[in-house]
Amino acid sequence: MLKSLSCATLFFALSAFAPGDGENLPINKIQVIGSHNSYKVAIDPHLFKTFSMKDSVSASRIDYEHIPVTAQLDKGLRNLEIDVYADSKGGKYAHPRGLDWAKDQAPYDVEKEMNAPGFKVFHIQDLDFRSDFLTFKGGLEKLKKWSDANPDHTPIFITLEAKDNIMKGEGFSAPEKFTAETFDELDEVILKTLGKGKVITPDQVRGKYKTLEDAVLHDNWPALKAARGKFIFMFDQKGEKMELYIKNHPSLKGRTMFANAVAGRPEAAMMIINNAKSPEIPGLVKKGYIIRTRADSDTQEARRNDRSAFDAACVSGAQIITTDYYQKSTHFKSDYEVSFKDGKYFRLNPLFNN
Repeated sequence: MLKSLSCATLFFALSAFAPGDGENLPINKIQVIGSHNSYKVAIDPHLFKTFSMKDSVSASRIDYEHIPVTAQLDKGLRNLEIDVYADSKGGKYAHPRGLDWAKDQAPYDVEKEMNAPGFKVFHIQDLDFRSDFLTFKGGLEKLKKWSDANPDHTPIFITLEAKDNIMKGEGFSAPEKFTAETFDELDEVILKTLGKGKVITPDQVRGKYKTLEDAVLHDNWPALKAARGKFIFMFDQKGEKMELYIKNHPSLKGRTMFANAVAGRPEAAMMIINNAKSPEIPGLVKKGYIIRTRADSDTQEARRNDRSAFDAACVSGAQIITTDYYQKSTHFKSDYEVSFKDGKYFRLNPLFNN
């Protein structure tokens, strides 16, 4: 029955929830919309034109931008995605090579923030390097300031990717590799900058249960009222980097972020399933896991005005739905825009409305 309903139809099913009921629901029974690569500022048009002449297909896929993250939160978005690059000595990304690939570009890093050691934030080294906040610490400070000014806000999910891949093609610089020590530093900067009281950690969710997954399967997520004013981080990695983050931290004991671990592992709690039409999502959601999926990617759905993935995401019950288009594109003509009914980005999860 649910599979035949659209997002708009599902909104009316929520009328069964009284206004105050949601406060006592665990946070795995809400549904939010957020942004993908939330920090991203558009590539300078001179550099973008140069890149487009070399690879028009790849250029089209990164032809989008976002308003500042605090403006996104003001609109009601409740998921952000942040890419971080390690820069232990400082200055590694202070002068992206792309600045030399085209003339007449806008100034970059006028405050010289990139010279200091610490994690940096951008999409693609040397090419897509402009960001709402250049340093991870600076971004967290922005979020904390906003949160302190809006202390009753619903929880903000943050998907974080540790990037160290070498870009294909000539001219791109090699990123610094992440290590066990780097991940410890990443956890530390989150807790120190936001404050421990503002972060929902795996330890808190695990509670008295033997494993994190056991806690999740017993619905031990915090209630919405207890999660207000807080952030919850999900580590968007698989394979070697995820295993390195988990190593020596069974059930993510002592860690700050939730891992993208599959069901059946002690660390399983939050998962990334990008295909919103995946038939496994509703079952995982019903069991208690929190699932993040995507309404669109690479600008393709927006260019076609194709809402089918978003509608599927709504019906699936995936708690976190990301998009590049919470407002219409300013880069090409399209009516594609993502929100719940009446322009909202937060609601009670329709999959639990029975």
